[in-house]
Amino acid sequence: MSTVQTVLGAIDSSELGTTLMHEHIRISWDGWDKDSTVTFNREEELARAADRLAELKSLGISTFVDAAPIDLGRNVEFLAEVSQRSGVNIICAVGLYHTEHGFPGYFRLRDVDELAEIYAKELNDGVGNTGIRPGLIKCATPSHEIGEHEEKALRAAARAHLATGAPIYTHTTEGKLGPQQVEIFLSEGVDPRAFSIGHCCWNSDLRYHLGILKNGCHIGIDQIGLTYLMPDEVRLAIVATLCRMGYAGQLFMSQDHVSCYPGRFIKLPPEIMEVLSKRTYTYLLKTFIPRLRDEWGVPDDTITQIMRDNPRRFFEEARAVAKAGQTHGAASGGN
Repeated sequence: MSTVQTVLGAIDSSELGTTLMHEHIRISWDGWDKDSTVTFNREEELARAADRLAELKSLGISTFVDAAPIDLGRNVEFLAEVSQRSGVNIICAVGLYHTEHGFPGYFRLRDVDELAEIYAKELNDGVGNTGIRPGLIKCATPSHEIGEHEEKALRAAARAHLATGAPIYTHTTEGKLGPQQVEIFLSEGVDPRAFSIGHCCWNSDLRYHLGILKNGCHIGIDQIGLTYLMPDEVRLAIVATLCRMGYAGQLFMSQDHVSCYPGRFIKLPPEIMEVLSKRTYTYLLKTFIPRLRDEWGVPDDTITQIMRDNPRRFFEEARAVAKAGQTHGAASGGN
């Protein structure tokens, strides 16, 4: 038996069911709560988020991974209430975002092992005094280069995974630097089955995807519906092609959708706001997957593999390979 941590406690991996592997309930930028001109109606936002996840449950979604790291407004008690009201399993994350939009100064002063200790403490004992334990480690890189602090966070994620068995899921900006993330994880001794490189569908180059997949890790086609970043026709082609090439077992599909943004919303061009205003958590299920099946010929059993079997196996294998690594390290004197 393998267990997975949700915000309401541990469940057997067999209970994960159909899973959205990269979504968000709420996202906020560090400092929003210092803006005295804004208010946040917690009960209203809580009810809205619970209703939206209840709709997902009615469509067959059992588990929702909220991939918000520590510094993007993560509120695990809020997530626990949404889970209780909606009946959907929610898995929360520990980790840090990249320095362009996150990574507060306090954490920049910490070294790799201190960050790994913080991550492992939350994974083992819970966030603060809430008792709510994350089930996933999140890390992120910008588009141009992996800087000093991002590298610390990636290596800390690797070390926390090896200590706890929690899998790693990443953010890549513009679908770049995935291979560099892989290289860092492998250099830390992480088994490829224990991590997934996210936002690969922000990149339309199949060579990029294949270069990552050949290592044996997972990739996230997980910004489905964000058509101002990449047309969904490209995402459909990517998923269908990779499935036909035999990589269905290494894919995740999700949407990177957000229910609420406390504070002032960022100013974006009208064409982007139009896309965002029409987005829902149900788009993948109601629009993208039917097109994947009907227009691109991806069979239902393959879709089930991606949406149900891959997430279960990801959590199971991450725990198993970390445990094997710990056993090997102890047997070899830790060298």
